[in-house]
Amino acid sequence: MRLPKIALCIATIFILQSCSVSKNIEKEIAQQFHVYKKNTPVNSTNVDSLLNNLIHLPVRQREDALIEYMSQGSMPAYNFQFKKVSYQTTTSTGKKLNVSFWVSPDYIAIGHNKNYVRMPLTPQAAQLLADQFNCLLPTTKMVDEIYKKAQLKLVPLPLTENRDSLATFMKHNDLISLQLDKKTPSGIVSGIKKDVIQSTAVLSNPKPNRVAIYGWHTLDGKPIQQLYTGHVDWYVDYSHGVRLVYKKMLLNNRPVFITDVLNNPELSESICNDNLCKSMRYGEAN
Repeated sequence: MRLPKIALCIATIFILQSCSVSKNIEKEIAQQFHVYKKNTPVNSTNVDSLLNNLIHLPVRQREDALIEYMSQGSMPAYNFQFKKVSYQTTTSTGKKLNVSFWVSPDYIAIGHNKNYVRMPLTPQAAQLLADQFNCLLPTTKMVDEIYKKAQLKLVPLPLTENRDSLATFMKHNDLISLQLDKKTPSGIVSGIKKDVIQSTAVLSNPKPNRVAIYGWHTLDGKPIQQLYTGHVDWYVDYSHGVRLVYKKMLLNNRPVFITDVLNNPELSESICNDNLCKSMRYGEAN
């Protein structure tokens, strides 16, 4: 059945407008991260040597050093080539929404494209980097949608000993690298880490200063880690990963800030499935 010419024209205009709005955000993201793709001296840092020097430091001192290097650009450039995640959803009130947001294809790492280590971070450090890059941490729903759209779904590789040691972080990264045949991912990679997420569940936990983690999906699409706030927020282990989500998204082809969507009771469930959906940040009273 052929569409009437007027309907076809309207559909074409809508598609062109949608592509234009998407391209505007993608251009904005490219401009945001342009400086981090340059070959500055810090990019040539010997990652193995750096991490070996940090291996016996307490978590806070280690992360202070890591953030200094990463903030100056010592991060693999491929991970700044954000990927679009799109889906359709219907709210509990029956409102149909087209959702798009942009994410880093892999978890935060230190190094450069030829040599890098995916680096688990405490939520405070994760929040600092997210703020610097005009990004946010994902919600549980976002993590699920990212997994669905991932081009590379890998089998989780749990480890059991010395889970919170930097040496184990490096060992786990080596195992992931072997799964990828030591190649840089060309699309979204998932199934390799639990996500450090934003969730109001940390606010409802009777114990203060919690971190929320979720994910690490198996190949059947089920997360190993359900939403969990049992760890204190200075705890971090090899299984934790930090994926960045750009601050803007599209909702029915309209650019909006993710924080505004999360704080809107009528729209928040499009990207959040917490009992209470609301924008949440680490480092503030929680």
